[in-house]
Amino acid sequence: MPDIIHLLPDSIANQIAAGEVIQRPASAVKELLENAVDAKATLIKLIIKDAGKQLIQVIDNGSGMSDTDARMSFERHATSKLKNADDLFNITTKGFRGEALASVAAIAQVEMKSRLQTAEVGTVVEIQGSTVVSQEVCSCAVGTSIAVKNLFYNTPARRNFLKSNPVETSHIIEEFQRVALAHPNVAFILHNNDAEIFNLETGNLRKRILALFGNSYNEKLVTVEQNSTIVNVSGYVVKPEFSKKSRGEQYFFLNNRFIKNSYLHHAVQGAFSDLLAADAHAAYFINLEVNPASIDVNIHPTKTEVKFEDEKSIYAILRSTIKQSLGKYNVAPSLSFESESSLQFTTQPSNRFIQAPTVKIDTSYNPFKDNTKSVDFHKHSNFENEVGQRNENNLKNAVSLYAGIDEIADKINNTLPSAIANNTGTNDDKQKAFQIGTQFIVTKIKSGLVIIDQQAAAERILFEKNTNANNTQKNLAQQLLFPQTVEFSSSESTLLKELLPDLLLTGFEIEEFGNTTFVVRAIPASLQESEIQQTLQYLVENFKQGNSEVTLKKNEKVARLVAQNLSIKSKRALSQQEIDALIEDLFACENAFYTPSGKPIIVNISIDELRGKFGK
Repeated sequence: MPDIIHLLPDSIANQIAAGEVIQRPASAVKELLENAVDAKATLIKLIIKDAGKQLIQVIDNGSGMSDTDARMSFERHATSKLKNADDLFNITTKGFRGEALASVAAIAQVEMKSRLQTAEVGTVVEIQGSTVVSQEVCSCAVGTSIAVKNLFYNTPARRNFLKSNPVETSHIIEEFQRVALAHPNVAFILHNNDAEIFNLETGNLRKRILALFGNSYNEKLVTVEQNSTIVNVSGYVVKPEFSKKSRGEQYFFLNNRFIKNSYLHHAVQGAFSDLLAADAHAAYFINLEVNPASIDVNIHPTKTEVKFEDEKSIYAILRSTIKQSLGKYNVAPSLSFESESSLQFTTQPSNRFIQAPTVKIDTSYNPFKDNTKSVDFHKHSNFENEVGQRNENNLKNAVSLYAGIDEIADKINNTLPSAIANNTGTNDDKQKAFQIGTQFIVTKIKSGLVIIDQQAAAERILFEKNTNANNTQKNLAQQLLFPQTVEFSSSESTLLKELLPDLLLTGFEIEEFGNTTFVVRAIPASLQESEIQQTLQYLVENFKQGNSEVTLKKNEKVARLVAQNLSIKSKRALSQQEIDALIEDLFACENAFYTPSGKPIIVNISIDELRGKFGK
């Protein structure tokens, strides 16, 4: 039998490795920015075009590279950070594996210019798909400039899986923000399609947060700081009243490296216990400093997941530190035993005349005399007529209250599968619908019971209203008497600008008012004015996260998200009128049995099933 195992060519091996490290344009941005930070740069400029698909260029004023180093940097596992295995336990830099540039060069056309501070000229290297095209001497500034062109040009399947330009751009901005927050002592500039998005000056963490997310954050931040032998904690948490329903600004930095850790996130959420709503998420910008020997950052190619030697102690310290900060700055509720407001009295002015109270006595009152006066109702000629009229009115109200129940029940029976609707029964079986558990609506039909999930039903109704071609924005919207101004982060603004035409069809009327500010002039009829900001943030965040549903058109995705957010929520009591209207609107839908995401709305329980529950 011939041998069948062989070594992969370097070009294929590099493309496989690139699939682990470079998942999208934002991944390449992360690696290039971190390389610039490791080069001790004090100014880093990022330029992107076509959401990074056409161009990603990072220019820094760091240490630069020699001719030999510039060429060797594109080889796999070529690194200046590690000399032996012991260095793995003392990693203080961003990159150390030597995979980033090799992975990028395997799936793009790369041009790198670099020059040492001690050299008069630099070198330029051109690579296409891991193949070195040329290397020449050139004139360039001190530092390094890397231009990545036509990303995934030789792996079209990967390119086809990329999302729309606004979504990919928002991911790039997010990676840019993570690196910029981790290094406030470095100046950063971001250009997107020849427009300047950020120009960040050097400063402290607070100044960097305000530059990235707006000056409104100045009043939202609470300082967090604690030093110990295990971990040093510093940074900021956002006050509970400014929390969001979506996962917003949540940043952990470990030794100036952005990480994701659900265990430590739980510690932060626990510190905010009883201060946040059930569906709210805490926002934070927290730096953790630990001994590099007590962590392992070599468990994931992107190095965003880290293992701790003593994770439980760090959890406890982090939680107690945040709770202490919330109490120290009077964010958490506290009790004062020095005074009780309910026992404080205000004294009257001394010049005010105070009159003594007097008691009036009725001298003619006799408790032993019967003063009860009988009323002869027959003397009032209109009494019987009034009573009769009231009874007649009550009867009419009762008839009108139950009017339409038969029609609703008939509509349910006609809409349910014919096998259920054709079961025998009498009109006496039809009763009005009622609510149980403030979550479900129950109604009786010929074959048994129908149970409706009220939130799922409302979601289906809103979705079909928003996607109905006969609807107009005017029919769905309510104009605001005073337009509201809302502000978002740069990544959120990029996505929201793309969604504006589709949001117009659901009842929103929003106009741009700067790079990150918008004016809301109209909202859907079912939305409260106080919920505008958090609703739009919910839509933007979930559109970005749920954009993998490639089978749906963009306007259908937006309509689905609007329906999910604005539908009647569970645990809300409904009036009889609301119940009847919900049932009528539901069975007027094209698909009354499933939500847009495929969850069931209606459950039918037949008489035979009920009998079986009782062993009959």
